[in-house]
Amino acid sequence: MTRLWGSMLARFLASLLFILYLCQIAAASNDGNRTVKHEAGRCALRGQCGKKSFFGGQLPCPDNSVAQRPDAGTREKLVAICGNQWDHEAICCDSDQIDALSTNLKRAEPIISSCPACRKNFFNLFCTFTCSPDQSLFVNVTETQKANTGKLIVTELDNLWSDEYGKGFYNSCKDVKFGATGGKAMDFIGGGAKDYTSFLKFLGDTKPFGSPFQINFPRPSSEDFINMTAANPDAKACNDTDEAYRCACVDCPGSCPELPKITENEQCHVGALPCLSFTVIILYSIFLLLLVTAVSGHVAYQKHSQRKSERLQLLQDAALSDDEDEGDAVRHAGILEKPQHHYWINSKCDYAFTKLGLACSRFPIITISASVLVIAALSIGWMNFAVETDPVRLWVSPSSAAATEKEFFDSNFGPFYRAEQAFLVNDTHRSGPGPVLSYDTLAWWFDLENRVRRFRSMKEGVSLEDVCFNPTGEACVVQSITGYFDRSFANVDPDTWREDLKHCTEQPGSQECLPDFQQPLQKDMILGGWEKTDDILDAEALVTTWVVNNYPQGSKEEAVAMDWEQMLKNLLKDAQREAHKRGVRLSFSTEISLEQELNKSTNTDAKIVVVSYIIMFLYASLALGSTTLTVKSILHNPANALVQSKFTLGVIGILIVLMSVSASVGLFSACGIKVTLIIAEVIPFLVLAVGVDNIFLIVHEFERVNLSNPDESIECRISKTLGRMGPSILLSASTETVAFALGAAVGMPAVKNFAAYAAGAVLVNALLQVTMFVSVLSLNQKRVESHRADCFPFIKIGQSDAGIQTGGQYGYEEESGLQRFIRKVYAPTLLNRKVKVAILVFFLGIFTAGLALLPAVALGLDQRIAFPTGSYLIPFFNDLDHYFNAGPPVYFVVRDLDVSERRHQQELCGRYSTCHPFSLTNVLEQETKRSDVSYITGSTASWIDDYFTWLNPTNEECCIEHEKTCFAGRNPPWNTTLYGMPEDGEFIHYLTKWLSSPTNEACPFGGAAPYSNALVVHPNSTTNPIPASHFRTSHTALHSQSDFISAYASARRIATEVSASQNIDVFPYSKFYIFFDQYASIVQLAGKLLGSAVAIIFFLTSLLLGSLATGLAVTITVIMIVVAVLGTMALSNVSLNAISLVNLVICVGIGVEFCAHIARAFQFPSKPVLEKAPSSLVGRLGRGRDARAWAAMVNVGGSVFSGITVTKFLGVTVLAWTRSKIFEVYYFRIWLALVVWAAGHALVFLPVALSLAGGEGYMDSESEGSLEEDLNARRYTALLPEEEYDSDDY
Repeated sequence: MTRLWGSMLARFLASLLFILYLCQIAAASNDGNRTVKHEAGRCALRGQCGKKSFFGGQLPCPDNSVAQRPDAGTREKLVAICGNQWDHEAICCDSDQIDALSTNLKRAEPIISSCPACRKNFFNLFCTFTCSPDQSLFVNVTETQKANTGKLIVTELDNLWSDEYGKGFYNSCKDVKFGATGGKAMDFIGGGAKDYTSFLKFLGDTKPFGSPFQINFPRPSSEDFINMTAANPDAKACNDTDEAYRCACVDCPGSCPELPKITENEQCHVGALPCLSFTVIILYSIFLLLLVTAVSGHVAYQKHSQRKSERLQLLQDAALSDDEDEGDAVRHAGILEKPQHHYWINSKCDYAFTKLGLACSRFPIITISASVLVIAALSIGWMNFAVETDPVRLWVSPSSAAATEKEFFDSNFGPFYRAEQAFLVNDTHRSGPGPVLSYDTLAWWFDLENRVRRFRSMKEGVSLEDVCFNPTGEACVVQSITGYFDRSFANVDPDTWREDLKHCTEQPGSQECLPDFQQPLQKDMILGGWEKTDDILDAEALVTTWVVNNYPQGSKEEAVAMDWEQMLKNLLKDAQREAHKRGVRLSFSTEISLEQELNKSTNTDAKIVVVSYIIMFLYASLALGSTTLTVKSILHNPANALVQSKFTLGVIGILIVLMSVSASVGLFSACGIKVTLIIAEVIPFLVLAVGVDNIFLIVHEFERVNLSNPDESIECRISKTLGRMGPSILLSASTETVAFALGAAVGMPAVKNFAAYAAGAVLVNALLQVTMFVSVLSLNQKRVESHRADCFPFIKIGQSDAGIQTGGQYGYEEESGLQRFIRKVYAPTLLNRKVKVAILVFFLGIFTAGLALLPAVALGLDQRIAFPTGSYLIPFFNDLDHYFNAGPPVYFVVRDLDVSERRHQQELCGRYSTCHPFSLTNVLEQETKRSDVSYITGSTASWIDDYFTWLNPTNEECCIEHEKTCFAGRNPPWNTTLYGMPEDGEFIHYLTKWLSSPTNEACPFGGAAPYSNALVVHPNSTTNPIPASHFRTSHTALHSQSDFISAYASARRIATEVSASQNIDVFPYSKFYIFFDQYASIVQLAGKLLGSAVAIIFFLTSLLLGSLATGLAVTITVIMIVVAVLGTMALSNVSLNAISLVNLVICVGIGVEFCAHIARAFQFPSKPVLEKAPSSLVGRLGRGRDARAWAAMVNVGGSVFSGITVTKFLGVTVLAWTRSKIFEVYYFRIWLALVVWAAGHALVFLPVALSLAGGEGYMDSESEGSLEEDLNARRYTALLPEEEYDSDDY
């Protein structure tokens, strides 16, 4: 926008103080240089007697004569300008003075006219000083000299005004706003005075563009000023009860209604602790107290009972000692608690998976071929593969309010400007930051900015002038210290540049300080670090901002702007090296920098992610082979390694994972759902975690079936294996698929797309595992039994042991070290009664800590961590935080409101007496007074107020029509009540004229520059000629993610409140809102997503396991895992955003994967394993759950540990070496916490929880068969040394 403030200020001051010396005196005392008589009815000065010099202004003559009555014409002119109180008195001024007074007051009037009280007091002071009949009572001429005309002229005088009037005058004007820039009128009429004495002093001091003679405003004193009385007319207050003088809210805080108190940001606290944290800590403390009390009571009771029944116990021990079969009795008693019933859903699933396994193993080639063909068909969708990199389309739903509002703003007002910014900082010395300003540094900086203006881009050959924002057509908007010196270093005086700079930062609207684009440069926008000493010369940073026009995405104009930005980036990178040589540091950012650096970060991350996956692949492949290949068998016959190796089987399992990912990507790409970087980086991790675990379970179970049924065909063994493990895979896959699929219902594309791809990949992976993998497994077993080498099946190894096929001496009879440890040590110890109590206390403590830390989980995503280490943008954003103290602009957009109607005008305006107390402009003004919570500062650029001010006929050079001033002589006249102001067609007529009216010295209220893109006007519309307009203000300086989120929330609150109170449609818009819209609902979204997923888990696990209690145990365990991860996020400074939300959804899926197999093994225990449960677990009444928990750990615990825990731990550990901070924070930290907490809860807490509160178990259909099958099933346990189970140590 254009505001020729300086030029207008110069003319205003000259005119303002010219009023003072227009006063003439008709006769003076003989000496002529003093006011001799001070009495009522006598003057002190009158008339014009000449100048000090040729270029000076006319100065008044001393005149101590009596006041005189004017003629009728002079009286009429005086009353017209000063009011009716002058219609009967004698005066000390003549007609020429009144003409000059009227002319100069009218020049000052535009600055103060919006506040009637300020205008009245201002006019009253100069009318009284110029024409009061009692002038000599408060004016005393102290110095005179001869003018060039030979007459005496006044060069200095004392002007006495009461403290009451001075205070009232200053208070009525101190908050008056002026123009679209929102500057204060006091900056122009009072030099930014902070009190009334400074205000009056500024008016009276001699200055080139001000008073040509000295006017002193001393404090009135009867001792110093004998016979004089201070002028003390009634000063009107800006909140005067008289509506004629009452100022609008925007110009007078006292006129503003009190806004409702903000309560939505208040959070419940008990002392320093949030209420949630306090509550859970108290509950856990109560639990511990009750537990200690119960344990103490139990111990006391046991000791009492022991003493009371000592003799009976001795007799009982003697009787038992004669029973040689007591151990067997106990064991058989335990066996009586084994499950005795079938669960029909499990039986159906067993039957279906048995048939499926039989079919796949009988026709492996057909099954594998069909699977590959289906995956290939689904993968055709890769032809439509596309990656979404636009942050707007990633984090914001197209149907969300922020997205639709951005589209509305861009389509109606044009895309927001492109900003290129640079900081020059002096912080390269060991002593720390220091002043950056020096004459030499300024010389180099001027040269650098000149290069930026001159250089042209490589491709399009455009310069800054071709792409910059140029509202006046005369100069680009470049906010820089160079603007104070007209962009030329020749204007920087080596001796006075410091004083010149101070002057411009204190009075940026001065004529000599205005930049070429004629908008005052605020020091907060161009200098930083001066706040420490409050001395601008101590500034530690220079800031330059180049404002470039923006265009629709993908347009030719945008490409041209990006081409110039590439040139600027290269130039500034070279300048960084120059700055380093000078001992200073340059940081910068262009509009294209952010996306370029983010893509660079992604390319860096890709390598470490690939390494992570390769390590997981290798481990899984090697670990699968260890299921049947032991050290003893290799030492006995090394040829066994060639046959028993399962490396090929592991590789096939990994390929199945990749196939499932490929199929999911192909399917959803064909549906037009774009891949995101999160999907590319996370889905393989997720599917690998799920898929490898299932592969381990199938292979381990198949080896058990080989031992228990060695004489059966491979097809039958495969079918038995899948019959037992299939339902377990169904449980985990179904819960995970449905949990992930729920995420597809949310609006955020990053989460929605991830959920769809994850659900598809998990589902396809599970289907391939129960079809293709079991077919490969059957082929692999045929290879083993044919003594053919792994990886090279065409080579037959004749030296391998045949016994391996059927459990010979060096085959399956040797458990792995991990399985032996779980069976003999870990599981029995875990289920010890005292250990259970300790585990419950520990994990409930972890759960309590996680809940207590939930309020500490911050929201946001600091963009600095999204860049690779060493990115040039990191120092820039650090400098932006430290040195830039201006907030981003914010626009409050009004939609579908016919502002040509009076009532709607009153709902928007703020400077007129009939504006609604809670109009949009009034509310915004009030919000600036509580900027600590509203994050709104500065004045509002209200187009409707400036439009009506432009119509004011006192601004004679503004609205001109038919060579006459608009509204001059109108009846009713222009007034602050808006009565008689234009409406309907007349409103639109003048509005279109105003929007094309230039802003210049003659009329600072023209709308072309400041408001040309602030309104959408359709003059010929019959429904709504103004469908959209905006009101601009600013946020406070925003430095943290919390600041940005709170600012967005506050703007939303303000718009909602105004919309509701005025029944209009208002929404806020700022460039950063689109990126922070997710945080307005992310907490609720996370709650819905995770809550829905947990509910689905409870429903499906309860249904498929046939037990509400076991389903509840699994669900609670998953909840505890997620809460523990959230607590870890709080401790490790990982904030909640779309990335971490995706990872939390992964936590639910992986948590289910950890828990589901153990829970199913508990509900449907393997009969051969259960029969060998230690007597300590089955020998007492009610301990059947202990035995089943032990059997579950022995059966699948090893697979869960080696198949998913170790695999994921190795993969996650590699991410610690990433160069990307975002990977280190949002993937490494969260995934490491996930692996640790999920493994801990699933392998430690869940078995204990199941042993205490698990549901009633069921018979496993695959473990219950004919007598022959039962005897075959016992072979596995028979091979294990009996003494290992009969020991009572557990």
